[in-house]
Amino acid sequence: MFLNRELSWLEFNQRVLNEARRRDLPLLERLKFLAISASNLDEFFQVRVGGLMIVARSGKGKPDFTGLTPSQQLQRIRSRAQKMVREQYDLLNAELLPLMRKAGVSPVSVGQLDEAQRGTLESYFLHEVAPLLTPLALEVETPPVLPNLSLILGVQLASPEAEGSRIVAVTLPDSLPRRVHAACLGNDAYVLIEDLAAYFIGHLFEGESILHCSPLRVTRNGDIAVQEEEGGDFAWEMSQVLVARKFSDCVRLEIPQGVPNGFVTKLAELLQAEEASIYRVPGYLRMVDFGQMATEPGQELLKVESWSPCYPASVDADVSMFENIAQGDILINTPYESYEPVVKLVEEAAADPHVLAIKQVLYRTAQNSRFIAALCRAAELGKQVTVLVELKARFDEGHNLAQAEQLQRAGVQVVYGVKGYKTHAKALLIVRRENGTLRRYCHIGTGNYNEDTARLYSDISLLTVDDDIGADISQFFNSVTGLTAIRRFRKLQPSPALMKPRLLELVEAETKRARRGEAAGIDAKMNSLNDVEMMDALEKAAEAGVEIRLNVRGICCWYPSTEEGRAHTRIVSIVDRYLEHARVFCFRNGGEPLVFISSADWMSRNLDRRVELLTPIEDKKLAQHAMGVLDACFRDNMQASVMQEDGTYKRAEGSTPFRMQAYLRREARRHARTRERNSRTLLEPHRPKKSDLRS
Repeated sequence: MFLNRELSWLEFNQRVLNEARRRDLPLLERLKFLAISASNLDEFFQVRVGGLMIVARSGKGKPDFTGLTPSQQLQRIRSRAQKMVREQYDLLNAELLPLMRKAGVSPVSVGQLDEAQRGTLESYFLHEVAPLLTPLALEVETPPVLPNLSLILGVQLASPEAEGSRIVAVTLPDSLPRRVHAACLGNDAYVLIEDLAAYFIGHLFEGESILHCSPLRVTRNGDIAVQEEEGGDFAWEMSQVLVARKFSDCVRLEIPQGVPNGFVTKLAELLQAEEASIYRVPGYLRMVDFGQMATEPGQELLKVESWSPCYPASVDADVSMFENIAQGDILINTPYESYEPVVKLVEEAAADPHVLAIKQVLYRTAQNSRFIAALCRAAELGKQVTVLVELKARFDEGHNLAQAEQLQRAGVQVVYGVKGYKTHAKALLIVRRENGTLRRYCHIGTGNYNEDTARLYSDISLLTVDDDIGADISQFFNSVTGLTAIRRFRKLQPSPALMKPRLLELVEAETKRARRGEAAGIDAKMNSLNDVEMMDALEKAAEAGVEIRLNVRGICCWYPSTEEGRAHTRIVSIVDRYLEHARVFCFRNGGEPLVFISSADWMSRNLDRRVELLTPIEDKKLAQHAMGVLDACFRDNMQASVMQEDGTYKRAEGSTPFRMQAYLRREARRHARTRERNSRTLLEPHRPKKSDLRS
């Protein structure tokens, strides 16, 4: 019934890689998906493999719910990951690079250039590259720590004055471009920085012979958590975690095939990398960089058609957001619809003299966040602004620390969340005085307050002035910032206290209906599923005859164990242009569907160890819209894959092609055009008909 979490994640990454293998996609789109699969694997090794290695070495790790020990999981992970890496490079070398050469966008080898071209590049190296390079001797009493995920040249040197050889590492700083364009190469041709540096690296070692020079890449353990000391300085403790990651163990060493075994063995010894952690790859390192070409201007014929969001039909751009929300609840489906109304709401609140207080949770924000700028302005204008900045957002800790400092300097009251939990809820509360009374304007979403990722991730936002939701959001913020116990809420269900019991109650209600012979069904869309209690409940529901349709983008650790359960269950995963990120749940409820959006997946970490929110969509029209999004997931037969009994996935089939993301884009544009036509009709003066003139 249960599948291993890590192996399930690797199957998800395989689905991403499969998009890169599609020959019907333009070249740069294929390169983008290849790069995403490589980037995903980088994070997987840092977090999941790094964590398992710590547990395995301690000897204290317990088997997971599939019965695999940490050591057994590592063995299977490495075997599956090695196979995936081989597929990545087979694809790059056999298909994509030949297509890149044909299109004139492949790298050129320095060794293949003529003398004049090499002379130009040598001058570039001496003046623009060499001053930034620092050779680091590795065979010293206290070896230097090589940076995580950077491109590094490993150089083996011999000197006339010394016996034997020595190994030196030269890190290529991220400030250097990976692709070096030079006029001498012509058109869009370029050389890769590691090829350029390796060819001319001898300039750094005058008087020594270079026996070998090869690029390499180190992946370090990123699974280092902050120790939340009672009464300690949490921001300082988190900054120490960032330092610790720089010195953590090597969990993967990537190096090209063909490098002499003696050199690899010595390098692994110096870096303290286990033999099982060495990945000899047949090609370029750091494939993630190739995806940048898909986002850069130019080469439009090698890209997919650009999709731009339309302004939500439910929002009137000519009036304030307060007026829009006061007229009724609003549901925004990004990135098909623009995220601008949510940003505009906070910016309007900052400037509005009637707004007295703003409270917001920030988990991951844009680099130059308009939310941060608006919140700072609001505080500077004397409004009461409280922001919960989650410092434990993995790999965004440093950015969030800097954002927290900026907010504090502007006078914002910054809170760092609840000890022992991540605050992952997406909530905004604005208190405004209207006609002598206070009114609460709320935004609750499935995605972060990040205007950059809002163009790439599919998410749903609810904007409302519902009194009960407003009271619940106020209580939510008071509980989190004041560390008070979570009591009964009116409509919202927060985790870790109330969400899982409510979800289990909803699943059980459908199960009872099915056992009574009534129609029962559960449709759910999420990123991951691995909570044992939720999976047990789904297993019983499926066996009872509940029609279960799940769209789980990534990790899915459950598949029905019986024929009866499988007959009533369909689990799909959609990998397409936008990252599927929204969490939407629908329970049939005897013909009166209950629809929810949430910040939480059905994972133990979300339901038991994070502060999240489950929000009902009560407006029937909006609930119908959310159900339409769910239904489109299960109609998709172009980008959807269907989960099989063994945990693998098979491409969905259908006689009539249907692509969910294209459909949702068309629907958003259709509604926007309808609103625009209606608006024009209202504004146009009445023109009498000919019959009116004759009469």
